[in-house]
Amino acid sequence: MGQCAQLPGQCSRFDNSEIPDVHINVPKAMTIAGSDSGGGAGIQADLKTFFALGVYGSSVLTAITAQNTIEVAAIAEVPDEVVIAQIDTVAEDIGAVAVKTGMLSSASIIQNVADRLEAWGIPWLVVDPVMVSKSGATLLNPNAVDALKRDLLPLASIVTPNIPEAEILAGLSISNNDGIREAARRIYALGPKIVVVKGGHRDGPAVDLVFDGAHFLPIEGERIDTRNTHGTGCTFSAAIVAFLAHGLPPTKSIQLAKRYLEAALRTSNSIGKGHSPVNHATPLPIEITDAIAVRR
Repeated sequence: MGQCAQLPGQCSRFDNSEIPDVHINVPKAMTIAGSDSGGGAGIQADLKTFFALGVYGSSVLTAITAQNTIEVAAIAEVPDEVVIAQIDTVAEDIGAVAVKTGMLSSASIIQNVADRLEAWGIPWLVVDPVMVSKSGATLLNPNAVDALKRDLLPLASIVTPNIPEAEILAGLSISNNDGIREAARRIYALGPKIVVVKGGHRDGPAVDLVFDGAHFLPIEGERIDTRNTHGTGCTFSAAIVAFLAHGLPPTKSIQLAKRYLEAALRTSNSIGKGHSPVNHATPLPIEITDAIAVRR
């Protein structure tokens, strides 16, 4: 019997001495990325997405950015040894079913992240090949692209380039659907299990193309007419990771991530003077709540 039961009226209502220690199997995910001091992209967007989708999120900071909705004013890389220590410290204690990478600005950081993820044997890895911010700032050194292709993409379960990123990774100019398909083939040849070429940079319907090495699957979506698009790529890849952490299969995770991003865009608010962030706290579509509930 707890002390509150012995001494009625003398204990705080917040006393938890009678609460049993219940262990719940919580889905866990990790983000390895840079920060956004404005809160709309990077690790901040990833953690908000994990929380919104019922996943415990841990983080590994690779760079600190002074950033808002208008510009990236400054970037400071986190030393490689600190990045490594963050990964190892979280992995050995908390662990993660699924991991995403975002801003990895240098070849050495990419190599070290790839080494540690391979060593820990993370089940699912989603690579968001972040290269340029919404405001146009370079977030990946040009000489690091080869390291990304050589060291990280072969470990990826899913890679999620937008059109400009796909052009760089594939080494071709994309002007039509045939170009997107060829880019997906070339990126797949670099080693990832699934390639998702996002169509948000094109005019017309927002169609993402999924390629698993054998089949192409277009995922159509609503194009939301808004300037509030800061952090869309981060949010999309983080949502995929969250659904993978829940135990959903890759294609379903990609489809639901697109639905979540659409909802976050549709309910976004104007924050700041530039491209405002999406609404990570958006009410979830019923197909998402149903999918998550089934896995719990």
